[in-house]
Amino acid sequence: MIIDVKGLVKNYGTFQAVKGIEFQVQKGEIFGLLGPNGAGKTTTLEMLVGLRKPDGGTAEIEGKDVVRDIKKVKEKIGVQLQSTTLFELLTVEEILHMYASFYPSHISIPELIEDMLLTEKTKSRVKGLSGGQKQRLAIALALVHDPSVVFLDEPTTGLDPQARRTLWDIVLRLKEKGKTIVLTTHYMDEAHVLCDRIAIMDQGTLIALDTPNELVKSLHSQSAVEFKLLQGDASFDFAQVEGVSKVDTRKDVHVLYSNHLQTTLTSLIQMASENQLELTELQTRTSTLEDVFIHMTGRSLREA
Repeated sequence: MIIDVKGLVKNYGTFQAVKGIEFQVQKGEIFGLLGPNGAGKTTTLEMLVGLRKPDGGTAEIEGKDVVRDIKKVKEKIGVQLQSTTLFELLTVEEILHMYASFYPSHISIPELIEDMLLTEKTKSRVKGLSGGQKQRLAIALALVHDPSVVFLDEPTTGLDPQARRTLWDIVLRLKEKGKTIVLTTHYMDEAHVLCDRIAIMDQGTLIALDTPNELVKSLHSQSAVEFKLLQGDASFDFAQVEGVSKVDTRKDVHVLYSNHLQTTLTSLIQMASENQLELTELQTRTSTLEDVFIHMTGRSLREA
Protein backbone atom coordinates (compact mmCIF):
# COMPACT_ATOMS: atom_id res chain seq x y z
CA MET A 1 0.00 0.00 0.00
CA ILE A 2 1.09 3.60 -0.53
CA ILE A 3 -1.25 5.34 1.97
CA ASP A 4 -2.11 3.88 5.38
CA VAL A 5 -4.64 5.68 7.60
CA LYS A 6 -5.41 4.38 11.09
CA GLY A 7 -7.85 5.90 13.58
CA LEU A 8 -7.57 9.42 12.15
CA VAL A 9 -9.34 12.07 14.28
CA LYS A 10 -9.83 15.81 13.90
CA ASN A 11 -11.66 18.02 16.42
CA TYR A 12 -12.75 21.64 16.25
CA GLY A 13 -13.53 22.47 19.86
CA THR A 14 -16.28 20.08 20.91
CA PHE A 15 -17.14 19.21 17.30
CA GLN A 16 -15.50 16.07 15.95
CA ALA A 17 -15.14 16.51 12.19
CA VAL A 18 -13.34 13.20 11.58
CA LYS A 19 -14.09 10.31 13.91
CA GLY A 20 -11.32 7.73 13.84
CA ILE A 21 -11.46 6.65 10.20
CA GLU A 22 -9.25 3.90 8.76
CA PHE A 23 -8.42 3.00 5.15
CA GLN A 24 -5.54 2.07 2.86
CA VAL A 25 -4.78 3.16 -0.69
CA GLN A 26 -2.91 0.87 -3.05
CA LYS A 27 -0.17 2.09 -5.36
CA GLY A 28 -1.45 3.11 -8.78
CA GLU A 29 -5.15 3.23 -7.94
CA ILE A 30 -7.65 6.06 -8.08
CA PHE A 31 -9.21 6.22 -4.62
CA GLY A 32 -12.41 8.21 -4.24
CA LEU A 33 -13.44 9.95 -1.03
CA LEU A 34 -17.13 10.86 -1.26
CA GLY A 35 -19.58 12.66 0.96
CA PRO A 36 -21.77 15.75 1.23
CA ASN A 37 -20.54 19.08 2.58
CA GLY A 38 -19.55 18.61 6.21
CA ALA A 39 -18.86 14.89 5.85
CA GLY A 40 -15.18 15.37 6.74
CA LYS A 41 -13.61 14.42 3.42
CA THR A 42 -11.79 17.72 2.83
CA THR A 43 -10.57 17.77 6.43
CA THR A 44 -9.26 14.23 5.93
CA LEU A 45 -7.43 15.26 2.77
CA GLU A 46 -5.96 18.32 4.50
CA MET A 47 -4.57 16.12 7.29
CA LEU A 48 -2.99 13.77 4.74
CA VAL A 49 -1.19 16.60 2.94
CA GLY A 50 0.02 18.40 6.09
CA LEU A 51 -2.38 21.37 6.10
CA ARG A 52 -4.02 20.28 9.36
CA LYS A 53 -2.58 18.33 12.26
CA PRO A 54 -4.57 15.26 13.35
CA ASP A 55 -5.83 15.14 16.94
CA GLY A 56 -5.58 11.37 16.98
CA GLY A 57 -4.53 8.37 14.92
CA THR A 58 -1.82 8.12 12.29
CA ALA A 59 -1.42 8.45 8.54
CA GLU A 60 1.55 7.38 6.44
CA ILE A 61 2.38 8.03 2.78
CA GLU A 62 5.06 5.76 1.31
CA GLY A 63 5.92 4.78 4.88
CA LYS A 64 6.44 8.39 6.03
CA ASP A 65 4.32 9.81 8.85
CA VAL A 66 2.36 12.88 7.75
CA VAL A 67 3.16 14.67 11.02
CA ARG A 68 6.71 13.63 11.92
CA ASP A 69 8.01 13.36 8.35
CA ILE A 70 5.91 16.00 6.61
CA LYS A 71 8.85 17.47 4.66
CA LYS A 72 9.59 14.08 3.12
CA VAL A 73 5.90 13.49 2.50
CA LYS A 74 5.59 16.79 0.60
CA GLU A 75 8.35 15.68 -1.75
CA LYS A 76 6.18 12.72 -2.76
CA ILE A 77 2.79 14.38 -3.12
CA GLY A 78 1.07 16.90 -5.38
CA VAL A 79 -2.04 18.73 -4.23
CA GLN A 80 -4.84 20.51 -6.08
CA LEU A 81 -7.20 22.18 -3.60
CA GLN A 82 -10.82 23.28 -4.09
CA SER A 83 -9.75 26.89 -4.58
CA THR A 84 -6.26 27.69 -5.79
CA THR A 85 -5.09 31.32 -5.76
CA LEU A 86 -3.04 31.90 -8.91
CA PHE A 87 -0.94 34.84 -9.98
CA GLU A 88 -3.38 36.36 -12.44
CA LEU A 89 -0.86 38.50 -14.38
CA LEU A 90 1.61 35.69 -15.06
CA THR A 91 1.33 33.54 -18.16
CA VAL A 92 0.73 29.79 -17.97
CA GLU A 93 4.37 29.17 -18.86
CA GLU A 94 5.70 31.68 -16.33
CA ILE A 95 3.70 30.37 -13.38
CA LEU A 96 4.76 26.79 -14.10
CA HIS A 97 8.43 27.77 -14.29
CA MET A 98 8.05 29.70 -11.03
CA TYR A 99 6.56 26.68 -9.22
CA ALA A 100 9.18 24.40 -10.76
CA SER A 101 11.91 26.60 -9.23
CA PHE A 102 10.66 25.62 -5.76
CA TYR A 103 11.85 22.02 -6.22
CA PRO A 104 15.28 20.41 -6.70
CA SER A 105 14.06 18.86 -9.97
CA HIS A 106 10.99 19.03 -12.17
CA ILE A 107 9.49 17.50 -15.28
CA SER A 108 9.49 19.12 -18.72
CA ILE A 109 7.30 22.22 -18.63
CA PRO A 110 6.35 22.06 -22.36
CA GLU A 111 5.34 18.39 -21.98
CA LEU A 112 3.32 19.19 -18.86
CA ILE A 113 1.53 22.02 -20.67
CA GLU A 114 0.75 19.64 -23.53
CA ASP A 115 -0.51 16.92 -21.17
CA MET A 116 -2.88 19.42 -19.53
CA LEU A 117 -4.18 20.53 -22.97
CA LEU A 118 -2.93 24.08 -22.43
CA THR A 119 -0.52 24.38 -25.37
CA GLU A 120 -2.57 27.11 -27.04
CA LYS A 121 -2.58 29.05 -23.75
CA THR A 122 1.16 28.84 -23.05
CA LYS A 123 1.66 32.60 -23.45
CA SER A 124 -1.76 33.61 -22.10
CA ARG A 125 -2.17 35.34 -18.74
CA VAL A 126 -3.88 33.30 -16.04
CA LYS A 127 -6.65 35.89 -15.64
CA GLY A 128 -7.84 35.19 -19.18
CA LEU A 129 -8.27 31.42 -18.73
CA SER A 130 -11.64 29.71 -18.51
CA GLY A 131 -12.69 27.81 -15.38
CA GLY A 132 -11.71 24.47 -16.87
CA GLN A 133 -8.34 25.80 -18.05
CA LYS A 134 -7.60 27.18 -14.57
CA GLN A 135 -8.41 23.80 -13.04
CA ARG A 136 -6.08 22.06 -15.50
CA LEU A 137 -3.38 24.61 -14.67
CA ALA A 138 -3.90 23.94 -10.93
CA ILE A 139 -3.38 20.22 -11.59
CA ALA A 140 -0.27 21.01 -13.66
CA LEU A 141 1.15 22.96 -10.70
CA ALA A 142 0.53 19.91 -8.50
CA LEU A 143 2.43 17.71 -10.97
CA VAL A 144 5.41 19.91 -11.77
CA HIS A 145 7.79 18.05 -9.40
CA ASP A 146 6.62 14.61 -10.60
CA PRO A 147 4.93 13.38 -7.37
CA SER A 148 3.98 9.74 -6.93
CA VAL A 149 0.70 10.57 -5.12
CA VAL A 150 -1.71 13.25 -6.36
CA PHE A 151 -4.55 14.67 -4.24
CA LEU A 152 -7.41 16.25 -6.19
CA ASP A 153 -10.03 18.01 -4.06
CA GLU A 154 -13.28 18.35 -6.04
CA PRO A 155 -11.43 19.23 -9.27
CA THR A 156 -14.55 19.49 -11.44
CA THR A 157 -16.87 21.49 -9.16
CA GLY A 158 -18.43 24.38 -11.06
CA LEU A 159 -17.28 23.20 -14.48
CA ASP A 160 -19.53 22.64 -17.47
CA PRO A 161 -20.05 19.03 -18.67
CA GLN A 162 -17.45 19.24 -21.45
CA ALA A 163 -14.78 20.64 -19.11
CA ARG A 164 -15.59 17.91 -16.58
CA ARG A 165 -15.11 15.20 -19.20
CA THR A 166 -11.81 16.73 -20.28
CA LEU A 167 -10.56 16.56 -16.69
CA TRP A 168 -11.73 12.96 -16.40
CA ASP A 169 -9.53 12.06 -19.39
CA ILE A 170 -6.57 13.81 -17.77
CA VAL A 171 -7.06 11.96 -14.47
CA LEU A 172 -7.24 8.60 -16.26
CA ARG A 173 -4.04 9.40 -18.16
CA LEU A 174 -2.31 10.19 -14.87
CA LYS A 175 -3.24 6.73 -13.66
CA GLU A 176 -1.84 5.22 -16.86
CA LYS A 177 1.45 6.92 -16.00
CA GLY A 178 1.52 5.12 -12.64
CA LYS A 179 0.31 7.95 -10.39
CA THR A 180 -1.73 7.15 -7.29
CA ILE A 181 -4.69 9.54 -7.07
CA VAL A 182 -6.89 10.44 -4.12
CA LEU A 183 -9.99 12.20 -5.39
CA THR A 184 -12.76 13.93 -3.47
CA THR A 185 -15.94 14.70 -5.35
CA HIS A 186 -19.64 15.53 -5.04
CA TYR A 187 -20.43 13.67 -8.26
CA MET A 188 -21.31 9.97 -8.10
CA ASP A 189 -21.05 9.55 -11.89
CA GLU A 190 -17.53 10.96 -11.74
CA ALA A 191 -16.58 8.54 -8.96
CA HIS A 192 -18.05 5.59 -10.85
CA VAL A 193 -16.11 6.39 -14.03
CA LEU A 194 -12.77 7.24 -12.42
CA CYS A 195 -12.36 5.38 -9.15
CA ASP A 196 -11.05 1.87 -8.56
CA ARG A 197 -12.40 2.00 -4.99
CA ILE A 198 -14.62 4.43 -3.14
CA ALA A 199 -14.85 5.40 0.52
CA ILE A 200 -18.14 7.04 1.47
CA MET A 201 -18.00 9.43 4.42
CA ASP A 202 -20.90 10.88 6.38
CA GLN A 203 -20.74 12.97 9.56
CA GLY A 204 -17.05 12.25 10.07
CA THR A 205 -17.23 8.47 9.75
CA LEU A 206 -16.50 5.99 6.98
CA ILE A 207 -19.78 4.23 6.21
CA ALA A 208 -18.74 2.19 3.16
CA LEU A 209 -15.57 1.21 1.29
CA ASP A 210 -15.51 -0.93 -1.86
CA THR A 211 -15.36 -0.86 -5.65
CA PRO A 212 -18.14 1.09 -7.38
CA ASN A 213 -19.76 -2.08 -8.73
CA GLU A 214 -19.69 -3.86 -5.37
CA LEU A 215 -21.22 -0.85 -3.65
CA VAL A 216 -24.10 -0.88 -6.16
CA LYS A 217 -24.50 -4.63 -5.65
CA SER A 218 -24.86 -4.01 -1.91
CA LEU A 219 -28.34 -2.63 -2.63
CA HIS A 220 -29.34 -6.14 -3.79
CA SER A 221 -31.49 -4.42 -6.43
CA GLN A 222 -30.65 -4.09 -10.11
CA SER A 223 -33.37 -1.60 -11.06
CA ALA A 224 -35.10 1.46 -9.69
CA VAL A 225 -38.56 2.84 -10.43
CA GLU A 226 -38.77 6.55 -9.64
CA PHE A 227 -41.90 8.70 -9.61
CA LYS A 228 -43.83 11.47 -7.89
CA LEU A 229 -47.33 11.23 -6.45
CA LEU A 230 -49.53 13.87 -8.04
CA GLN A 231 -52.69 12.79 -6.29
CA GLY A 232 -53.62 10.28 -3.57
CA ASP A 233 -52.49 9.18 -0.12
CA ALA A 234 -48.85 10.32 0.33
CA SER A 235 -48.44 7.83 3.18
CA PHE A 236 -49.29 4.83 0.98
CA ASP A 237 -46.99 1.87 1.70
CA PHE A 238 -45.23 1.20 -1.61
CA ALA A 239 -43.40 -1.74 -0.03
CA GLN A 240 -46.59 -3.67 -0.84
CA VAL A 241 -45.77 -3.43 -4.55
CA GLU A 242 -44.75 -6.84 -5.83
CA GLY A 243 -41.02 -7.43 -6.37
CA VAL A 244 -39.91 -4.38 -4.35
CA SER A 245 -36.89 -4.98 -2.10
CA LYS A 246 -36.45 -1.43 -0.77
CA VAL A 247 -38.36 1.85 -0.77
CA ASP A 248 -36.80 5.31 -0.43
CA THR A 249 -38.87 8.48 -0.21
CA ARG A 250 -37.20 11.88 -0.17
CA LYS A 251 -39.24 15.04 -0.37
CA ASP A 252 -41.88 14.21 -3.00
CA VAL A 253 -39.90 11.56 -4.92
CA HIS A 254 -40.53 7.84 -4.37
CA VAL A 255 -37.94 5.26 -5.46
CA LEU A 256 -38.74 1.54 -5.53
CA TYR A 257 -35.81 -0.87 -5.87
CA SER A 258 -36.42 -4.20 -7.55
CA ASN A 259 -34.75 -7.15 -9.28
CA HIS A 260 -37.97 -7.84 -11.19
CA LEU A 261 -38.65 -4.62 -13.06
CA GLN A 262 -41.58 -5.77 -15.22
CA THR A 263 -43.36 -7.38 -12.25
CA THR A 264 -42.86 -4.28 -10.13
CA LEU A 265 -44.11 -1.91 -12.84
CA THR A 266 -47.22 -4.01 -13.47
CA SER A 267 -47.98 -4.28 -9.76
CA LEU A 268 -47.34 -0.55 -9.17
CA ILE A 269 -49.71 0.55 -11.93
CA GLN A 270 -52.39 -1.86 -10.75
CA MET A 271 -52.11 -0.70 -7.12
CA ALA A 272 -52.14 2.93 -8.18
CA SER A 273 -55.38 2.34 -10.08
CA GLU A 274 -57.01 0.44 -7.21
CA ASN A 275 -56.06 3.09 -4.64
CA GLN A 276 -56.73 6.13 -6.80
CA LEU A 277 -53.09 7.19 -6.84
CA GLU A 278 -52.00 9.42 -9.72
CA LEU A 279 -48.32 8.90 -10.56
CA THR A 280 -46.26 11.43 -12.49
CA GLU A 281 -42.70 11.70 -13.85
CA LEU A 282 -42.38 7.91 -13.71
CA GLN A 283 -39.09 6.54 -14.98
CA THR A 284 -37.07 3.34 -14.70
CA ARG A 285 -33.29 3.06 -14.49
CA THR A 286 -30.52 0.88 -13.15
CA SER A 287 -29.44 1.36 -9.54
CA THR A 288 -26.54 3.79 -9.06
CA LEU A 289 -23.97 4.89 -6.50
CA GLU A 290 -26.28 7.79 -5.69
CA ASP A 291 -28.91 5.23 -4.65
CA VAL A 292 -26.34 3.55 -2.42
CA PHE A 293 -25.56 6.84 -0.72
CA ILE A 294 -29.21 7.77 -0.24
CA HIS A 295 -29.99 4.34 1.17
CA MET A 296 -27.09 4.58 3.65
CA THR A 297 -27.55 8.19 4.76
CA GLY A 298 -31.12 9.12 3.91
CA ARG A 299 -30.02 12.08 1.78
CA SER A 300 -28.55 12.91 -1.59
CA LEU A 301 -24.81 13.34 -2.02
CA ARG A 302 -25.39 16.88 -3.30
CA GLU A 303 -27.31 17.92 -0.18
CA ALA A 304 -25.26 20.02 2.22
